Amino acid sequence: GQDYLTKPASTLANEVVKSMLDGLADGNCQNKVLETVYESWLDSVSFQDSFNSYLGSYSLPKNIDVWEIEVNHPFRQIDEKWLADTGAHLSNKDALEKYLPRIKQRNQSKQAQALGITFWADVIELLEFDQKNIAYLSSFAECIEFYTKHFYKLDTAIRNLYAEFLSKRTLLEPFQELYKEYVTIFLDKWFNCFSGYKETQTGTLQHIIDNNSEKTAIIIGDGIAYEIAEQVTTKVKNQFHLTRKTIITDIPSETENNMSRVYMDNGVVDAVQANRVTYLTTQNPETTIDFIRLDEVNEEARPGQFLLCTAKDIDDMGEKLQQKALKYFPETISFIAEKINLLLANGYAKVYLISDHGFILTGILVESDKIAVSLDGAYEKNERFIRSENQQPLLTEDRYVEVEKRYKNFNYLYFAKNMSPFKTPGVYGFSHGGISPQELVTPNFCWERKRDPDKDLSISIINKDDLKNVTGELFQVKIKTDKGKDDLFTLNRKVYLIFFCDKVQINKSDVFTMQKDELIMKEYTFDGNPEIEAQLLDAETKEQLDRAIIKQNNDRDLGGLL
Repeated sequence: GQDYLTKPASTLANEVVKSMLDGLADGNCQNKVLETVYESWLDSVSFQDSFNSYLGSYSLPKNIDVWEIEVNHPFRQIDEKWLADTGAHLSNKDALEKYLPRIKQRNQSKQAQALGITFWADVIELLEFDQKNIAYLSSFAECIEFYTKHFYKLDTAIRNLYAEFLSKRTLLEPFQELYKEYVTIFLDKWFNCFSGYKETQTGTLQHIIDNNSEKTAIIIGDGIAYEIAEQVTTKVKNQFHLTRKTIITDIPSETENNMSRVYMDNGVVDAVQANRVTYLTTQNPETTIDFIRLDEVNEEARPGQFLLCTAKDIDDMGEKLQQKALKYFPETISFIAEKINLLLANGYAKVYLISDHGFILTGILVESDKIAVSLDGAYEKNERFIRSENQQPLLTEDRYVEVEKRYKNFNYLYFAKNMSPFKTPGVYGFSHGGISPQELVTPNFCWERKRDPDKDLSISIINKDDLKNVTGELFQVKIKTDKGKDDLFTLNRKVYLIFFCDKVQINKSDVFTMQKDELIMKEYTFDGNPEIEAQLLDAETKEQLDRAIIKQNNDRDLGGLL
């Protein structure tokens, strides 16, 4: 709408962008060309920085009606004004009915998401949570089910809001209070039904080993709460079948105790991880188990039937950085999902995700939130539990849970029936050890490859007994396919052999194709290795089809001289 004037390109660009942003700010961006430019600009990765530069130097007009602004606007300060208005009217049903449709539109805005404004989904989760069904919970099992179907979503929502607004107290406080109201209502039912509590954590790894004959990987998380595991599921490829189960941890919900329960089925608490690993391997002498950190997982084949991967990032970051660690959690969630995808693509038929315990976040904490208690005798006070040598009379009232449990010189455990911390010298924010559902209900998720065994040509190593006692330097691996079926899927299959000695890969064959009802013999040499494990793998899926132990017999054939 301007007259043609010769002016510098930068001047014209500033005028065009101002016109575009003015139109978005007054809710009446009628220039479709500029509207299209805006949408395309935010879609461009290359030019995102230039848009942010213009946006940073733009000043919103004064006295604008923030609720009449264009819903796809780029102004974060408007979103925060909306958030402040919503927080101020949480108890005003009429106001919320007015705000909510607009908020939902904003949550669906591609432009808002491109600018990293994604917190509205979490606000909506809190605003629309239906608490009335909590009143009907009548057993501990029902409380667990309600938590894993509904309530964990609130934990995710408040964690995201903490990460976004912990430094902006006035914006966050109303939504934290709303979350705490829901928690109080649910914990009242949880503790009314707590007599039904029974840990199911002892011997977790042994149970998985006993019930799986296929090549299986297990990710053992430290502090991977149930809600974190649910976020991982959203990033694992949907081509895999997922089974969700839960494990109820032992108490107190802290690493030394819970990791002992995961690795050991004898009830002993051992603080040394190497001792736990030794116990598990001793209990399974005929089973090959590999132990690595999750960050060591790669495309390299590993010989063990079971692969145990430790993932300590959540607990390590939480305990060291407290709530400052929250901004790193999304990266960790994506990292875990990436490794699950890699393991399933790398020959493991199943991948489990389990954890020793969960965690709670205290958010904005005032001094009155901390629980100050007077204790007698020998005791050990943690943020979420107290160990005591003798009974503590002041902690037997209804606000606390007493558990008689021996550990070292202590005989009793005490827990508060809320999410507030006991007053300690430590730093508050991220904690565990208590008996809330956030700490006790942990994931037992299992992903497995979807496949129809009837559509695959069955192949096996048929001379396993002979391979256990081989005379000489050469050995033959005899591989046979079945007769298959009269269809395209079972005509042939591409496979290869891979060889290990002392859990280190020493050789790998070329890929070869086998037809149905065919016998192939492959010859190899020991090459100085007296015992070798051969694995037969599918070339496409890397699924382990069969395995054999090959042992060299050094007794020479003396030709009847003796």
